[in-house]
Amino acid sequence: MNELFWQNQQWRQTEMKKDPQIFKRLASKQNPRYLWIGCADSRVPPETICGLPPGSLFVTRNIANVVNNIDVSLVSVVQYAVMVLKVEHIVICGHYNCGGVAAALELTDHSAPLENWLRSIRDVYRLHSVELDRIKDKNSKWRRLVELNVVEQAVNIYKTRFVQARRVETYQRRSEFAFIQPRIHPVVYDPATGELKPLDVEMHDVLQKLRPIYNLYKATDDDDELLFEGMGASSMVPFEDDDFDDLDDDIGDNIGNVTVRSL
Repeated sequence: MNELFWQNQQWRQTEMKKDPQIFKRLASKQNPRYLWIGCADSRVPPETICGLPPGSLFVTRNIANVVNNIDVSLVSVVQYAVMVLKVEHIVICGHYNCGGVAAALELTDHSAPLENWLRSIRDVYRLHSVELDRIKDKNSKWRRLVELNVVEQAVNIYKTRFVQARRVETYQRRSEFAFIQPRIHPVVYDPATGELKPLDVEMHDVLQKLRPIYNLYKATDDDDELLFEGMGASSMVPFEDDDFDDLDDDIGDNIGNVTVRSL
């Protein structure tokens, strides 16, 4: 334990040299723009891999970044982040070499409660079994299931009632916002390279067939014509120049070989 206290003192001094008022400011309130839902893996510390200071991310983590509607802890975090902190973005971050995903690929009873938790990832495999069964290389299948798991957890975020309610609210007040909030970002981190990248997935297409089942909130006009659904796209209005300093600068652009297509 002494190591932790010593390292804490070193960290405090470093942070205060960069910003003498940082802890005074953080003591009064938090105003994060991002909710980060990630894996509990020790190799994936959110603020560190994003290069962000304390107060930037509201964070919840579990094994294999699963968004489970009966996980009271996670759902409470999402509710607080969306309805109280009013975060602009929700990031669902998976990572390659994920032990939880690897365990879900094994036909082994890992005993409760872990085995119960892994069943959610096995359900992702079931949903995408046609694609995954075509992949013969074990490592490639593992990596692909990591990616598909992130996409399915992003879908689970869209199903959440308060996420839908907030998105409809910001649509109705869209003159005050640059985009419908919160925007959902499925991303993956590679511990082997240190790179964080968005997944090349068109969430609009993924959600299209799910809206008739899961959409709970909508905006209509005076004639009851549908204008926007809680699981709809994040309509954009022109950005001011300063907005391009944000971390979501590259939405809609190509980053390396990956195209960002967030909603």
